[in-house]
Parts: sequence; structure tokens; C-alpha cells
Amino acid sequence: MTHEHNDHVIGLDDVRPFNPRQRRDMPIYATEKVQQELRERFAYAFEENPYPGAPRFRLHTISKDKPFEIEGIRIIPIEVMHGYLSVLGFRIGDFTYLTDVKTVSNMELEKIKGSKILVTSALHHAWHHSHANLEEALVLAARVRAEHTFFTHISHSMGLYEEVAKTLPPGIALAYDGLEINV
Repeated sequence: MTHEHNDHVIGLDDVRPFNPRQRRDMPIYATEKVQQELRERFAYAFEENPYPGAPRFRLHTISKDKPFEIEGIRIIPIEVMHGYLSVLGFRIGDFTYLTDVKTVSNMELEKIKGSKILVTSALHHAWHHSHANLEEALVLAARVRAEHTFFTHISHSMGLYEEVAKTLPPGIALAYDGLEINV
């Protein structure tokens, strides 16, 4: 989990069909702060004797300072700032995913450098207090120098895909529903 905002966690209730299919609780990797929020918002999923069909989760604590593994895959957490809120992005091999970014410290930027693919947020054209706008996202992309950068978490006010795409430098594109990225 990147952070606790509803647009990033509220769909957890919909995982309930996967528990019986997987025959296990869904693992969730999150900071202690995010775990606390999840326990409050989805208290029914953490009860000792949950009602039949309730989603079930197994929480794993992560932090920005320690890489972790999931089924043998190394994941490097990257702290970015979403206004004043610390949010985690993740690097998996040559792929880095950052969402709800406003700023990235130089120390955390070092974890990103060398990525071949960067997915990061670019809300729209105007200044925003907690999200990078297109200009700020382009600056971050230039600092990372990934072979391919895709902007996500885009507002409807960004404009039409075809129009915005014409303005972007080579190797940078807007993400879209159905986009597949091969690493």
C-alpha cells in the first residue's frame, strides 16, 4: 500500500471473493500508520470471529528504510511527499511506481535512478498543494532519466490524450486504461 487515502484503499472490501479462491488471507504490505488506518476503516475484516464472507487480510509491516521481498521478488520502498504526507512508492527491478507525488528528496531519488521505466503521477497543468502538476512531473522525469516514463493519477482537466501527447518529450507518455508495460 502506498498510503491510506480512500482512492488507494477503499476497494479492499472488494477482495472478499479472492479469499476462498486463494484459500488464504490477502497479504498487505504497508507502514504501521497505514495498517492502523486499515484496521479502523475495515475493522470487520480484522475481527477474531468475522462474519462469513468478510474480506480477510494478513498485514506485513514495511518502511521506507528497508527493502523487502514478496515471493522472492525484491522491492525497494521509496518515500515521496504528497504535500505533508509521507507516501511510499516502490521499485521492482528496473520498474519504479510512484503515485501522489509532490516532491522527492535527493536521498530517495537515488533509489529511483537507473530505472528503465518510471510511472509517476502528474495531476494536471495547474499548481496543486499536494500533487505534482505536469511541469513538475516532467522535471522529476528528467532527473530520473528513465527510458520510458508514464504519467498516471491524471485529472480530467489535463486535457485530451492526443493533445497532451503531442507536447511531451520522447520517452514520456500519459498512461491510460488497458496500458500494458513489459519490463
